[in-house]
Amino acid sequence: MRIGIIGAGQLGQMLGYAARNLGVNCRFVDPSDAPPAADVGEVIQRPFDDASALAELASTCDVVTYEFENVPVAALRRIEGKVPVYPPAAALRHAQDRLDEKRLFDQLDIPLPGYRTIDSREDIATAIDQLGLPLVIKTRRLGYDGKGQFIIRERDDVDSAWKSLGGNSLIAEQWVNFDYEVSAIGARNVAGDIVIYPLSRNVHEDGILRTSRSPVDAPHLADRAETYVRRLLGHLDYVGVLALELFVCDNDLMANEFAPRVHNSGHWTIEGAATSQFENHLRAIMNKPLGSTASLGHAGMINLIGDIPDAVRSLEQGVLHDYGKAARPGRKLGHITVTAETAAGCDALVDIISRSVNQSA
Repeated sequence: MRIGIIGAGQLGQMLGYAARNLGVNCRFVDPSDAPPAADVGEVIQRPFDDASALAELASTCDVVTYEFENVPVAALRRIEGKVPVYPPAAALRHAQDRLDEKRLFDQLDIPLPGYRTIDSREDIATAIDQLGLPLVIKTRRLGYDGKGQFIIRERDDVDSAWKSLGGNSLIAEQWVNFDYEVSAIGARNVAGDIVIYPLSRNVHEDGILRTSRSPVDAPHLADRAETYVRRLLGHLDYVGVLALELFVCDNDLMANEFAPRVHNSGHWTIEGAATSQFENHLRAIMNKPLGSTASLGHAGMINLIGDIPDAVRSLEQGVLHDYGKAARPGRKLGHITVTAETAAGCDALVDIISRSVNQSA
């Protein structure tokens, strides 16, 4: 069997490693000169929406998936009649537009912060009146890792926000004073079987994920998050791995966003779960039985951003995943996974390695 993957970045690379362990071949489409996944499969070096490249992928693979959510939906529509494409294009469409995404949450009775559409500077002022300050203004499309966002802290910031982001389709989101952030990751196969991973607790800096730790000792939150993930998976007739990011507020949950793909906050599953999110994504799209999502103790993940210091490469604790990417400020170059028998032991390892990364930066 051969799996086609649109995108050959680090997520494609880790999918490729999981495929190799399953005895499955992968083929990729990616315009980059030296994409990380080139070490696990052939890369068709053309744009993601190149019709001939996608047609070639569809004709030479048994199923097609993607590693990031900015793949043009129209490009998937062109090939989904020739080969199964998972996750479905409808899920991708919702994830690509923050307004569609929030309306979907409303439809499925998944709690979320207040929001308003923004089409003019005056709409921002109205949103402040209705949602209060601070207020987050975001582009509806293409924002990630903190990009395409502006936080309005006082009314004098309205002009700056409009100057920075005006001209794009925008949305205003109510500011949430959350206690911490979690992500719930689930997988659903073609037959409709579903598995859910333990919650991950995430820490972001400057809009970029820095650390994740799992499991979270909050059974009531895990149960509620699982309910929401199952609603999304069922409603979308979803196939593959999906990640739902949530704010924890006074022992309750509010949805932030979802990703129709394997997710950075689930990288700990490679060493820390019975079956990694990457293997379960492949099992789902091949309609194979899904693997156990049980934790193997406690796991933590530390992202390596901008550089991988020599001191980190020589650490005795943890497993280093080097994506093979050129160093660049703000770029995810790799991650380190740690496992321990106790939450305290895991926290200690994450803190030690995080300090080492920060001191070497």
